[in-house]
Amino acid sequence: MSKPSILPWFERSFPQQLDPRLLPAIIERLADAPLRLRAKVAKLPDGLLRLNPAGKWSIQEQIGHLLDLEPLWQGRWVDITHGAETMREAGLSNRATHEAGHNDRPLGHLLDGFEQLRRATIAQLLQFRTKDLLMSSLHPRLRQPLNVTGLAFFVAEHDDHHLALMSQIMEGHWR
Repeated sequence: MSKPSILPWFERSFPQQLDPRLLPAIIERLADAPLRLRAKVAKLPDGLLRLNPAGKWSIQEQIGHLLDLEPLWQGRWVDITHGAETMREAGLSNRATHEAGHNDRPLGHLLDGFEQLRRATIAQLLQFRTKDLLMSSLHPRLRQPLNVTGLAFFVAEHDDHHLALMSQIMEGHWR
C-alpha cells in the first residue's frame, strides 16, 4: 500500500481568522519543532542528511530553510500588530535557501540556529495581548487576512510540511 503524497505547499489553503484562544496550543507546536527536528535527524548518516532526491532539497537544506524563514515570521507578526495593511513579502523563489550552502554547514549549527530563533519567536508570541491578537494583515501570497493566531498556525503547518518531506527522504518515498 502506497503512502499518500504530500500536498505541495503552494496549493495549501488556510483559515482566515483563527480564534485567539487556539494560540497557546499552536505555541506548543511551534516550541516543540526544534526538539522534533533534533529527534528526527539524531542518528542519520551525513550521506542521507545531504542527499538531494530528484533535485529537491536535502534534509539538511530543509532544516536550513526553516532557519532562513524564522526572521520572516517574526517580521510578519510585527506587521500585524503594528497595523500594516499587508504583511511583508516572502522570497517565493527561496533564493536565500538555494544560495545558503546549508549542505556545507555543520548540522549542529543549523539546529542550534533554528532553536535560538524559534525561542525568540515564542517569546515574541507570548508578549502579545488580546488587542494584538485581534488585529490582522493581508497575507501577500494567500491574498487573505491572517491574525496572529492564523499566522502562527500557518508557521506550524509549514514546519510540519518540511518535517513530512524529511520523513519521505528518510523512508525513500521520493523516488
